[in-house]
Amino acid sequence: MTNIYKQPKVIAEIGCNHKGDMEIAKELIKLAKFCNADVAKFQKRNNKELLTEEQYQAPHPNPRNSYGDTYGEHREYLEFNLEQHKELKEFCESIDIEYSTSVWDVTSAQEIIQLNPTLIKVPSACNNNFEMLKVLRDEYQGEVHLSFGMTSKSEELEIINFFNETSQGKDRLVIYSCTSGYPVPFEDVCLLEIKRLQENYGDKVKDVGFSGHHLGIAIDNAAYTLGATWVERHFTKDRTWKGTDHAASLEPTGLQKLCRDLKATYTALSYKKEEILDIEKVQREKLKYRKS
Repeated sequence: MTNIYKQPKVIAEIGCNHKGDMEIAKELIKLAKFCNADVAKFQKRNNKELLTEEQYQAPHPNPRNSYGDTYGEHREYLEFNLEQHKELKEFCESIDIEYSTSVWDVTSAQEIIQLNPTLIKVPSACNNNFEMLKVLRDEYQGEVHLSFGMTSKSEELEIINFFNETSQGKDRLVIYSCTSGYPVPFEDVCLLEIKRLQENYGDKVKDVGFSGHHLGIAIDNAAYTLGATWVERHFTKDRTWKGTDHAASLEPTGLQKLCRDLKATYTALSYKKEEILDIEKVQREKLKYRKS
């Protein structure tokens, strides 16, 4: 019998947890590498394109976490430009960890494509922006990773059919089971959605992943054993820092243990190569019941 499991890949989603500071961003990359994550991921937004004027000028819904007087100012404060993303990508390459980013709009997608990362992420909030999806499908050659949080089954199918119009899904599209909440209680994580995505779309996409916003690391191994090759978790240095995502993020100790446990689970997911393993033979000789 053959082990069907692929080696798990862990994405440390730094997102905007850098607080708009390049040195903090680089420190988080180094910490993600130290924890043995495979990918350090950021976010890219063109806020004037993404937000309506009303949204841009509105106050942040949680003023305590805001970096500006309006939501638009808050978002601009946390935004890195293309040159800064290029610098982050080069820094990732210098310490041998993969760089990626989520893109939230057409302009951001077009900009990040210029950097030619191995993968670009589409967040749940933007997976219905087909103008942006068309750019990623037709103007980019790498993998498109896309989350299915707050997405109906009919919307899922529309997205997958869109990529397979040009036979892109099987080779390039990775879909993620996700519940969009910060943080998500365990009863709303719904891990069996991973099996549903595999059963419905496994022959139409390259892989299935799990993007978790829950607390702790107890269930990520379950996500992997259910078939999620990619595991994505928000990552920060300090969960008490100012900002929206820190509370639902892992700190370095948590991320390090997550990467350790997933790799151990991968190693353990096998069948016995022989009926009695070498490690058992001494114990068998010593302990196995023998009739008198």
